[in-house]
Amino acid sequence: MLAIIGGTGLYELDGLDIHERQGGDTPFGTPSGEVLRGTLHGQELLFLARHGAGHRLLPHEVNYRANVYALKRAGATMMLGFSAVGSLAMEVAPGDLAMPEQYIDWTRGARERTFFGGGVAAHVSTAKPVSGALVDSVVVAAERAGLSVHRGLTYACVDGPRLGTQAESHLLRQMGCHLVGMTNAPEVFLAREAQMAYATVGLVTDYDCWLDDPTQHVSVSAVFELYGQSLAKARRLLDALLSGALPVPETSIRTALTGALLTPDEAMSEAQRTWVSQLRA
Repeated sequence: MLAIIGGTGLYELDGLDIHERQGGDTPFGTPSGEVLRGTLHGQELLFLARHGAGHRLLPHEVNYRANVYALKRAGATMMLGFSAVGSLAMEVAPGDLAMPEQYIDWTRGARERTFFGGGVAAHVSTAKPVSGALVDSVVVAAERAGLSVHRGLTYACVDGPRLGTQAESHLLRQMGCHLVGMTNAPEVFLAREAQMAYATVGLVTDYDCWLDDPTQHVSVSAVFELYGQSLAKARRLLDALLSGALPVPETSIRTALTGALLTPDEAMSEAQRTWVSQLRA
């Protein structure tokens, strides 16, 4: 089942026929909000607003582990996120749609980056962190909707909530990054630990601040203005995606814990065995 993670400005999914609202805590704390299960264009899916209703949570305040676990518990096998991103490449212009396929985690805060630890050891490969099958399906859907999508990009995740300095922007460009955002890590890596296919549609709002022209530098007001306009594109894209057959997640992703989990079941507590079995499902 596909789960949609709504980012900035996407706090609900218009037209979703809601069948169930799933709340409650997880073994990793409280998610950003309820997980909505419903149908849209005949497809059953899940929806969760990353920042909570009314945008209550800053990027470093989001409980990414609880969000990913809640979606997995609800039956998700794929996650498609929508996020505001800044561009670090001239060819990726404000207003464009962009899908990263590689990530650099440049966060330095106290985000919980893994489900594992505390007596359960695992080392999951994230060499290819994004589902190529899901990206392919989104790109094909975009073509059907008359939209273009940049792909094959590298996303740098920073802590926020402040906007970056020009020196930081240049450094990320030198590292080979094309996009910068505040939310996709550790989300992308937790999805892999939960054996779920993951991809993000980035809504490009600005050129960050690496250009010499100060009128091109990112500001919150400009982000929200352009992002609001881009949401219409994102909705067209999602409608086109749901109008066709959804992809099947790669076997390598759905079995990511095979060989990666080092702690035997008998060495875990009952509670640990419960949440590990949920990740394996």
